[in-house]
Amino acid sequence: MRICHVTPHLPPYQAANALLPFHLGQWAVEAGNEPVYIAHTTRSSGVRDLPGPVKWIPRRSSSGVLRAIKIGSLVSAAAIVRQIAPVIESVDIAHVHSNGLLAETAVLVARWKRKPIVLTLYGTEIWHYRPSRFGPDLFTRAYRRADHVTFYSRCLADRANELGLGRSNVTVAYPPVASHFVRADAEQQVAARAELGLGHQHVLLNVKRLHPLAGQRYLIEAMPGIVRRHPNTQLIFCGTGPLLDELQEVARRCGIQDTITFAGLVDNRSLHRYYAAADAFLLPSLLEACPTVALEALACGTPVISSDNPGGLELHELFGDDVAVVPGRQPDAITREVGALLDDKRRTTAATGQRLTRCFGPAAVAARYQAIYDGLVTS
Repeated sequence: MRICHVTPHLPPYQAANALLPFHLGQWAVEAGNEPVYIAHTTRSSGVRDLPGPVKWIPRRSSSGVLRAIKIGSLVSAAAIVRQIAPVIESVDIAHVHSNGLLAETAVLVARWKRKPIVLTLYGTEIWHYRPSRFGPDLFTRAYRRADHVTFYSRCLADRANELGLGRSNVTVAYPPVASHFVRADAEQQVAARAELGLGHQHVLLNVKRLHPLAGQRYLIEAMPGIVRRHPNTQLIFCGTGPLLDELQEVARRCGIQDTITFAGLVDNRSLHRYYAAADAFLLPSLLEACPTVALEALACGTPVISSDNPGGLELHELFGDDVAVVPGRQPDAITREVGALLDDKRRTTAATGQRLTRCFGPAAVAARYQAIYDGLVTS
Protein backbone atom coordinates (compact mmCIF):
# COMPACT_ATOMS: atom_id res chain seq x y z
CA MET A 1 0.00 0.00 0.00
CA ARG A 2 1.34 3.44 -0.92
CA ILE A 3 0.21 6.15 1.52
CA CYS A 4 0.63 9.88 0.96
CA HIS A 5 0.74 12.09 4.07
CA VAL A 6 -0.08 15.74 3.39
CA THR A 7 0.97 17.94 6.31
CA PRO A 8 2.12 21.53 6.91
CA HIS A 9 5.08 20.38 9.03
CA LEU A 10 7.60 17.58 9.39
CA PRO A 11 10.33 17.03 12.01
CA PRO A 12 12.44 18.58 13.42
CA TYR A 13 9.27 20.56 14.21
CA GLN A 14 7.69 19.13 17.36
CA ALA A 15 4.08 20.00 16.47
CA ALA A 16 1.62 17.12 16.66
CA ASN A 17 0.88 17.40 12.94
CA ALA A 18 4.60 16.91 12.26
CA LEU A 19 5.22 14.01 14.64
CA LEU A 20 2.19 11.84 13.81
CA PRO A 21 2.84 11.77 10.03
CA PHE A 22 6.48 10.93 10.78
CA HIS A 23 5.54 8.05 13.09
CA LEU A 24 2.89 6.74 10.68
CA GLY A 25 5.51 6.68 7.95
CA GLN A 26 7.92 4.71 10.13
CA TRP A 27 5.21 2.19 10.97
CA ALA A 28 4.21 1.94 7.31
CA VAL A 29 7.76 0.91 6.37
CA GLU A 30 7.80 -1.69 9.16
CA ALA A 31 4.50 -3.10 7.85
CA GLY A 32 5.79 -3.33 4.28
CA ASN A 33 3.92 -0.25 3.06
CA GLU A 34 5.41 2.77 1.29
CA PRO A 35 4.96 6.28 2.72
CA VAL A 36 5.40 9.48 0.72
CA TYR A 37 4.94 13.05 1.90
CA ILE A 38 3.71 16.41 0.70
CA ALA A 39 4.70 19.26 3.02
CA HIS A 40 5.53 22.95 3.04
CA THR A 41 9.15 23.90 2.54
CA THR A 42 10.63 24.77 5.95
CA ARG A 43 13.87 24.31 7.83
CA SER A 44 12.96 20.59 7.93
CA SER A 45 13.50 20.39 4.16
CA GLY A 46 17.10 19.29 4.69
CA VAL A 47 16.28 16.42 7.06
CA ARG A 48 17.58 13.11 5.78
CA ASP A 49 16.02 10.52 8.11
CA LEU A 50 12.38 10.83 7.03
CA PRO A 51 10.83 7.43 6.24
CA GLY A 52 9.78 8.38 2.70
CA PRO A 53 10.36 10.89 -0.10
CA VAL A 54 8.89 14.40 0.23
CA LYS A 55 7.38 16.75 -2.32
CA TRP A 56 8.18 20.16 -0.81
CA ILE A 57 5.67 22.92 -1.55
CA PRO A 58 6.80 26.54 -0.99
CA ARG A 59 4.55 28.71 1.11
CA ARG A 60 3.01 31.48 -0.97
CA SER A 61 1.98 34.93 0.16
CA SER A 62 -0.40 37.44 -1.39
CA SER A 63 -1.42 41.01 -0.72
CA GLY A 64 -4.06 41.89 1.85
CA VAL A 65 -6.50 42.92 -0.88
CA LEU A 66 -6.14 39.60 -2.70
CA ARG A 67 -6.57 37.65 0.54
CA ALA A 68 -9.70 39.59 1.40
CA ILE A 69 -11.40 38.62 -1.86
CA LYS A 70 -9.91 35.11 -1.90
CA ILE A 71 -8.13 35.62 -5.23
CA GLY A 72 -4.72 35.04 -3.66
CA SER A 73 -5.86 31.72 -2.19
CA LEU A 74 -7.33 30.59 -5.50
CA VAL A 75 -4.12 31.41 -7.35
CA SER A 76 -2.05 29.58 -4.75
CA ALA A 77 -4.42 26.61 -4.78
CA ALA A 78 -4.07 26.30 -8.55
CA ALA A 79 -0.27 26.24 -8.19
CA ILE A 80 -0.51 23.61 -5.45
CA VAL A 81 -2.77 21.42 -7.60
CA ARG A 82 -0.21 21.34 -10.39
CA GLN A 83 2.55 20.27 -8.00
CA ILE A 84 0.73 17.65 -5.92
CA ALA A 85 -1.60 16.02 -8.45
CA PRO A 86 1.07 13.62 -9.84
CA VAL A 87 2.01 12.49 -6.32
CA ILE A 88 -1.57 11.82 -5.25
CA GLU A 89 -2.25 10.09 -8.56
CA SER A 90 0.49 7.58 -7.70
CA VAL A 91 -0.75 6.47 -4.25
CA ASP A 92 -3.44 4.18 -2.84
CA ILE A 93 -4.62 6.48 -0.08
CA ALA A 94 -4.26 10.16 0.90
CA HIS A 95 -3.91 10.95 4.60
CA VAL A 96 -4.34 14.69 5.11
CA HIS A 97 -3.29 16.30 8.39
CA SER A 98 -4.78 19.46 9.89
CA ASN A 99 -6.14 22.36 7.83
CA GLY A 100 -4.80 25.19 5.68
CA LEU A 101 -4.66 25.70 1.96
CA LEU A 102 -2.27 22.81 1.31
CA ALA A 103 -4.36 20.30 3.25
CA GLU A 104 -7.69 21.51 1.91
CA THR A 105 -6.48 21.55 -1.69
CA ALA A 106 -5.06 18.04 -1.27
CA VAL A 107 -8.49 16.73 -0.27
CA LEU A 108 -10.01 18.19 -3.43
CA VAL A 109 -7.25 16.70 -5.59
CA ALA A 110 -7.60 13.28 -3.94
CA ARG A 111 -11.35 13.37 -4.54
CA TRP A 112 -10.73 14.32 -8.18
CA LYS A 113 -8.28 11.40 -8.50
CA ARG A 114 -10.75 9.07 -6.72
CA LYS A 115 -8.36 8.24 -3.91
CA PRO A 116 -9.62 7.32 -0.42
CA ILE A 117 -9.07 10.20 2.03
CA VAL A 118 -8.33 10.20 5.75
CA LEU A 119 -8.41 13.61 7.44
CA THR A 120 -6.83 13.97 10.89
CA LEU A 121 -7.74 17.00 13.03
CA TYR A 122 -5.59 18.06 15.95
CA GLY A 123 -7.35 20.94 17.71
CA THR A 124 -7.13 24.45 16.30
CA GLU A 125 -9.11 23.47 13.19
CA ILE A 126 -12.15 22.82 15.43
CA TRP A 127 -11.52 25.15 18.38
CA HIS A 128 -11.32 28.12 15.99
CA TYR A 129 -13.78 26.87 13.36
CA ARG A 130 -15.71 29.62 11.61
CA PRO A 131 -17.53 28.87 8.34
CA SER A 132 -16.33 31.22 5.61
CA ARG A 133 -18.81 34.03 4.88
CA PHE A 134 -17.11 35.14 1.70
CA GLY A 135 -15.66 32.96 -1.01
CA PRO A 136 -15.24 29.17 -0.94
CA ASP A 137 -15.19 27.47 2.47
CA LEU A 138 -12.42 25.01 1.66
CA PHE A 139 -12.10 23.55 5.15
CA THR A 140 -15.77 22.62 5.54
CA ARG A 141 -15.76 21.20 2.01
CA ALA A 142 -12.65 19.11 2.76
CA TYR A 143 -14.14 17.92 6.06
CA ARG A 144 -17.32 16.77 4.37
CA ARG A 145 -15.53 15.10 1.43
CA ALA A 146 -13.06 13.06 3.46
CA ASP A 147 -13.92 9.37 3.62
CA HIS A 148 -12.85 9.09 7.26
CA VAL A 149 -12.06 11.73 9.88
CA THR A 150 -9.93 11.07 12.96
CA PHE A 151 -9.91 13.38 15.97
CA TYR A 152 -7.02 13.69 18.39
CA SER A 153 -9.36 13.44 21.39
CA ARG A 154 -12.95 12.76 22.36
CA CYS A 155 -13.49 16.35 23.51
CA LEU A 156 -12.47 17.56 20.05
CA ALA A 157 -14.97 15.23 18.35
CA ASP A 158 -17.67 16.39 20.77
CA ARG A 159 -16.94 20.02 19.94
CA ALA A 160 -17.22 19.28 16.21
CA ASN A 161 -20.70 17.87 16.81
CA GLU A 162 -21.67 20.97 18.80
CA LEU A 163 -20.60 23.11 15.83
CA GLY A 164 -22.84 21.21 13.43
CA LEU A 165 -20.01 19.14 11.99
CA GLY A 166 -21.47 15.78 12.88
CA ARG A 167 -20.84 13.08 10.28
CA SER A 168 -20.36 9.33 9.86
CA ASN A 169 -17.01 7.50 9.64
CA VAL A 170 -15.37 9.27 12.57
CA THR A 171 -12.76 7.81 14.94
CA VAL A 172 -11.13 9.20 18.07
CA ALA A 173 -7.49 8.21 17.53
CA TYR A 174 -5.29 9.32 20.41
CA PRO A 175 -1.68 10.33 19.68
CA PRO A 176 1.14 7.84 20.16
CA VAL A 177 3.70 8.08 22.93
CA ALA A 178 7.07 7.14 21.47
CA SER A 179 8.72 4.04 22.91
CA HIS A 180 11.75 5.92 24.29
CA PHE A 181 9.52 7.56 26.92
CA VAL A 182 9.79 4.93 29.66
CA ARG A 183 9.02 5.00 33.35
CA ALA A 184 11.75 6.30 35.66
CA ASP A 185 11.69 5.28 39.32
CA ALA A 186 13.12 7.39 42.16
CA GLU A 187 16.68 6.12 41.60
CA GLN A 188 16.52 6.81 37.86
CA GLN A 189 15.10 10.26 38.62
CA VAL A 190 18.24 11.07 40.62
CA ALA A 191 20.41 9.84 37.73
CA ALA A 192 18.50 11.99 35.23
CA ARG A 193 19.02 15.08 37.38
CA ALA A 194 22.73 14.37 37.57
CA GLU A 195 22.94 14.02 33.78
CA LEU A 196 21.20 17.39 33.34
CA GLY A 197 23.18 19.12 36.07
CA LEU A 198 20.09 19.87 38.17
CA GLY A 199 20.92 20.50 41.81
CA HIS A 200 17.58 21.60 43.28
CA GLN A 201 15.59 19.41 45.65
CA HIS A 202 12.35 19.95 43.74
CA VAL A 203 12.04 20.17 39.94
CA LEU A 204 8.97 21.32 38.00
CA LEU A 205 8.70 21.09 34.20
CA ASN A 206 6.74 22.60 31.34
CA VAL A 207 7.30 21.53 27.71
CA LYS A 208 5.46 23.78 25.31
CA ARG A 209 5.93 26.57 22.82
CA LEU A 210 6.18 29.92 24.63
CA HIS A 211 2.85 31.28 23.46
CA PRO A 212 -0.13 33.02 25.13
CA LEU A 213 -2.36 29.94 24.79
CA ALA A 214 0.22 27.86 26.68
CA GLY A 215 -0.39 29.91 29.86
CA GLN A 216 3.21 29.84 31.11
CA ARG A 217 2.92 33.24 32.80
CA TYR A 218 0.53 31.68 35.35
CA LEU A 219 3.22 29.17 36.32
CA ILE A 220 5.72 31.97 36.86
CA GLU A 221 3.20 33.95 38.92
CA ALA A 222 2.60 30.81 41.03
CA MET A 223 6.31 30.36 41.78
CA PRO A 224 6.68 32.91 44.63
CA GLY A 225 4.15 30.96 46.69
CA ILE A 226 5.68 27.62 45.74
CA VAL A 227 9.18 28.80 46.70
CA ARG A 228 7.98 30.15 50.05
CA ARG A 229 6.63 26.69 50.89
CA HIS A 230 9.42 24.72 49.21
CA PRO A 231 12.46 27.02 48.89
CA ASN A 232 14.72 24.67 46.92
CA THR A 233 12.52 24.47 43.80
CA GLN A 234 13.41 24.92 40.13
CA LEU A 235 10.96 25.45 37.24
CA ILE A 236 12.20 24.48 33.77
CA PHE A 237 10.62 25.55 30.49
CA CYS A 238 11.54 23.48 27.42
CA GLY A 239 10.47 25.35 24.32
CA THR A 240 10.92 28.52 22.32
CA GLY A 241 8.47 31.12 21.10
CA PRO A 242 7.46 34.77 20.90
CA LEU A 243 6.85 35.18 24.65
CA LEU A 244 10.40 34.46 25.84
CA ASP A 245 11.30 38.09 26.65
CA GLU A 246 7.93 38.77 28.24
CA LEU A 247 8.09 35.66 30.44
CA GLN A 248 11.61 36.52 31.55
CA GLU A 249 10.36 39.97 32.53
CA VAL A 250 7.45 38.46 34.49
CA ALA A 251 9.96 36.30 36.38
CA ARG A 252 12.07 39.38 37.20
CA ARG A 253 9.02 41.32 38.42
CA CYS A 254 8.06 38.38 40.64
CA GLY A 255 11.60 38.23 42.01
CA ILE A 256 12.05 34.55 41.24
CA GLN A 257 14.16 34.69 38.07
CA ASP A 258 16.89 32.60 39.74
CA THR A 259 14.46 29.71 40.23
CA ILE A 260 13.46 29.51 36.54
CA THR A 261 15.40 28.00 33.64
CA PHE A 262 14.50 28.57 30.00
CA ALA A 263 16.14 25.56 28.38
CA GLY A 264 15.11 26.43 24.82
CA LEU A 265 14.02 23.89 22.23
CA VAL A 266 14.94 20.37 23.35
CA ASP A 267 15.00 17.58 20.79
CA ASN A 268 12.20 15.04 21.27
CA ARG A 269 14.75 12.24 21.66
CA SER A 270 16.28 14.04 24.65
CA LEU A 271 13.12 15.14 26.43
CA HIS A 272 12.76 11.88 28.38
CA ARG A 273 15.57 12.96 30.72
CA TYR A 274 13.69 16.14 31.65
CA TYR A 275 10.45 14.25 32.23
CA ALA A 276 12.28 11.67 34.34
CA ALA A 277 14.01 14.37 36.40
CA ALA A 278 10.81 16.28 37.23
CA ASP A 279 8.63 15.87 40.30
CA ALA A 280 5.64 17.29 38.42
CA PHE A 281 4.78 18.25 34.87
CA LEU A 282 2.77 21.48 34.72
CA LEU A 283 0.33 22.21 31.89
CA PRO A 284 -1.43 25.58 32.40
CA SER A 285 -2.62 25.78 28.77
CA LEU A 286 -5.80 27.67 28.05
CA LEU A 287 -6.76 25.25 25.29
CA GLU A 288 -5.71 21.66 24.52
CA ALA A 289 -7.21 18.74 22.62
CA CYS A 290 -4.89 15.94 23.73
CA PRO A 291 -1.56 17.24 25.05
CA THR A 292 1.09 14.76 23.91
CA VAL A 293 3.65 16.34 26.24
CA ALA A 294 1.51 15.43 29.25
CA LEU A 295 1.27 11.85 28.00
CA GLU A 296 5.05 11.70 27.59
CA ALA A 297 5.49 12.92 31.15
CA LEU A 298 3.09 10.26 32.45
CA ALA A 299 4.94 7.59 30.48
CA CYS A 300 8.14 8.66 32.27
CA GLY A 301 6.41 8.27 35.65
CA THR A 302 5.86 11.97 36.35
CA PRO A 303 2.46 13.18 37.66
CA VAL A 304 0.74 15.98 35.76
CA ILE A 305 -0.99 19.11 37.04
CA SER A 306 -3.16 20.64 34.30
CA SER A 307 -5.50 23.56 34.00
CA ASP A 308 -9.13 22.72 33.31
CA ASN A 309 -8.73 22.88 29.53
CA PRO A 310 -10.69 20.20 27.59
CA GLY A 311 -7.64 17.99 27.03
CA GLY A 312 -6.59 18.16 30.66
CA LEU A 313 -10.07 17.21 31.83
CA GLU A 314 -10.12 14.26 29.43
CA LEU A 315 -6.74 13.04 30.66
CA HIS A 316 -7.98 13.32 34.26
CA GLU A 317 -10.89 11.04 33.35
CA LEU A 318 -8.46 8.55 31.81
CA PHE A 319 -5.69 8.62 34.43
CA GLY A 320 -7.38 9.74 37.64
CA ASP A 321 -5.19 11.33 40.32
CA ASP A 322 -2.06 11.08 38.16
CA VAL A 323 -3.51 14.08 36.27
CA ALA A 324 -4.70 16.70 38.75
CA VAL A 325 -6.82 19.55 37.39
CA VAL A 326 -6.90 23.14 38.66
CA PRO A 327 -8.88 26.17 37.45
CA GLY A 328 -7.24 27.94 34.53
CA ARG A 329 -5.61 31.37 34.79
CA GLN A 330 -5.34 31.07 38.60
CA PRO A 331 -1.74 31.03 39.89
CA ASP A 332 -2.90 30.53 43.49
CA ALA A 333 -4.58 27.25 42.51
CA ILE A 334 -1.34 26.07 40.89
CA THR A 335 0.60 27.07 44.01
CA ARG A 336 -1.68 25.01 46.25
CA GLU A 337 -1.67 21.89 44.07
CA VAL A 338 2.09 21.93 43.48
CA GLY A 339 2.71 22.49 47.19
CA ALA A 340 0.57 19.49 48.12
CA LEU A 341 2.36 17.29 45.59
CA LEU A 342 5.83 18.35 46.77
CA ASP A 343 4.77 17.67 50.37
CA ASP A 344 4.11 14.05 49.41
CA LYS A 345 6.07 13.18 46.27
CA ARG A 346 5.26 10.09 44.24
CA ARG A 347 5.57 8.58 40.78
CA THR A 348 2.62 7.54 38.61
CA THR A 349 0.70 4.33 39.20
CA ALA A 350 0.98 0.99 37.41
CA ALA A 351 -2.57 1.50 36.10
CA THR A 352 -1.45 4.64 34.27
CA GLY A 353 1.33 2.71 32.54
CA GLN A 354 -1.08 -0.01 31.49
CA ARG A 355 -3.58 2.46 30.02
CA LEU A 356 -0.82 4.29 28.17
CA THR A 357 0.25 1.05 26.50
CA ARG A 358 -3.31 0.06 25.68
CA CYS A 359 -4.52 3.40 24.26
CA PHE A 360 -1.41 5.40 23.39
CA GLY A 361 1.30 2.84 22.68
CA PRO A 362 2.83 2.90 19.17
CA ALA A 363 1.55 -0.59 18.37
CA ALA A 364 -2.01 0.31 19.38
CA VAL A 365 -2.05 3.59 17.43
CA ALA A 366 -0.44 2.01 14.35
CA ALA A 367 -3.02 -0.78 14.35
CA ARG A 368 -5.86 1.74 14.66
CA TYR A 369 -4.77 3.68 11.57
CA GLN A 370 -3.91 0.54 9.58
CA ALA A 371 -7.44 -0.73 10.18
CA ILE A 372 -8.81 2.57 8.81
CA TYR A 373 -6.58 2.36 5.74
CA ASP A 374 -7.49 -1.28 5.08
CA GLY A 375 -11.18 -0.56 5.40
CA LEU A 376 -11.04 2.29 2.89
CA VAL A 377 -8.83 0.58 0.31
CA THR A 378 -10.88 -2.63 0.27
CA SER A 379 -14.32 -0.98 0.35
